[in-house]
Amino acid sequence: MDSFSALIRTASHEQHVEAESSAFMADLLGGRLGVDAYARYTEQLWFVYEALESGAARLASDPVASPFVRPELFRLAALERDLEHLRGPDWRSALTALPATRVYADRVATVARDWPAGYVAHHYTRYLGDLSGGQIIRDKAERTWGFARKGDGVRFYVFDRIANPAAFKREYRALLDAVSLDDLEKQRVVTECKRAFALNTDVFRALGEEFPLSA
Repeated sequence: MDSFSALIRTASHEQHVEAESSAFMADLLGGRLGVDAYARYTEQLWFVYEALESGAARLASDPVASPFVRPELFRLAALERDLEHLRGPDWRSALTALPATRVYADRVATVARDWPAGYVAHHYTRYLGDLSGGQIIRDKAERTWGFARKGDGVRFYVFDRIANPAAFKREYRALLDAVSLDDLEKQRVVTECKRAFALNTDVFRALGEEFPLSA
């Protein structure tokens, strides 16, 4: 029988691929969009991580979610430093969420409040994705827009408190496998992982509409 982490990875593969292969992300990574599109994407991330990390303190003693609340993963401070670099010192005053981003952040906030196992689903899809595919985005951003290597503008993707990302991901998957949930609840978590990827894809779609490539 598959482990829980393998079940999540297999069951959400299709949605994961769809999110990664969105037109917006393809255009961004292909260097076909300007730095403004990258900055706008970074702004949307702020809303999602604000929901993830403001909910973390409440879950620090929860038996299901607490093993996943790891300060070395937190991204909000790095995002804010990037946004200051990208948008200037008044970045907060112009910060706006796309409707799709608001739906995504609201869902994260809801599960953080009401359903710890559902919070883990969003935690997994975000942070493990950042540790993996996020490094491709960082490399492309540095080369396309001239950010300093692992410096301001791309700090969101720099996990300087995690010395060995591969070992960390193995440990994270072991935590998933050790989670004490019955089969029905595990299936609900898998469904929520799929939902998380779909919400992320909706944000990419909205960004693609805001930054269409001219014919």
